Amino acid sequence: MMPAALIRGKEIAATIQEELTAEVQQLQARGIVPGLVTVLVGDDPASQSYVRAKNKTAHALGIHSEQRSLPATTTEVELLELIASYNRNSAIHGILVQLPLPRHINESNILSSIDPAKDVDGFHPVNVGKMLLGEPCFLPCTPHGIIELLQRSGVETSGAEVVVVGRSNIVGKPVANLLIQKRTGGNATVTLCHTRTKDMAFHTRRADILIVAAGVPQMIKADMVKQGAVVIDVGVNRIGESESGKAILVGDVDFEGVAVKARAITPVPGGVGPMTITMLMHNTVQAAKMAHDIVS
Repeated sequence: MMPAALIRGKEIAATIQEELTAEVQQLQARGIVPGLVTVLVGDDPASQSYVRAKNKTAHALGIHSEQRSLPATTTEVELLELIASYNRNSAIHGILVQLPLPRHINESNILSSIDPAKDVDGFHPVNVGKMLLGEPCFLPCTPHGIIELLQRSGVETSGAEVVVVGRSNIVGKPVANLLIQKRTGGNATVTLCHTRTKDMAFHTRRADILIVAAGVPQMIKADMVKQGAVVIDVGVNRIGESESGKAILVGDVDFEGVAVKARAITPVPGGVGPMTITMLMHNTVQAAKMAHDIVS
């Protein structure tokens, strides 16, 4: 039995980044430099790591990138004032507030305060609503990255039975929505499983395409997956450290067991993760074009 083909997000992300670099160079030739600001409140190590990676990628693509690091004691009013200043700043086309925020700050108020035309994370209610209606908008980065992974790997979604495990606003709900839409990379029949699903294995075994974003290490075992399924593992779980002190990361799927049955599978790390940052850069470039009335 052949082991599953690897869907290498790192390689697909690199291809998209080459395309974006060419787009950025075309904009620069017209005197336009796409600008992104990342706002980080507090000193969460994982958030700091994500922000560094975003800045590094932006610089590599020729995107102007700013980082604002604020203390955890920052008030909601202070954060709202900072966002308002970037809403007015014509050199900044994309505003990203790194989540999670400290408990005393209302996440919904903050995300709703970002100008929808600069909401490159795709979390503003206006963009979420447009996504639901299938109208042009900024798509949330991880779901958009998953759709790109499937399309660029030659996985047919039209008519496919897709099961999504996890109903978060960041991944589960939006990716399910995108997959049912009448569009390229959509037209699937989608089942959404969650913590109250009675017999999850019954559903996951029906999936032609299984997308897992539950945040539970290795919860999907081989006996829960259909022979020949395509498996997209969104989870990144730290389960310890190696002798050298490097973090040991696993997904929400038992990779070794499932890879024997699946037709194709994303590795962790190196699968979905690189796509998330790449689609953020895609949205930033699109925001710069929109700000200057350039039709892509």
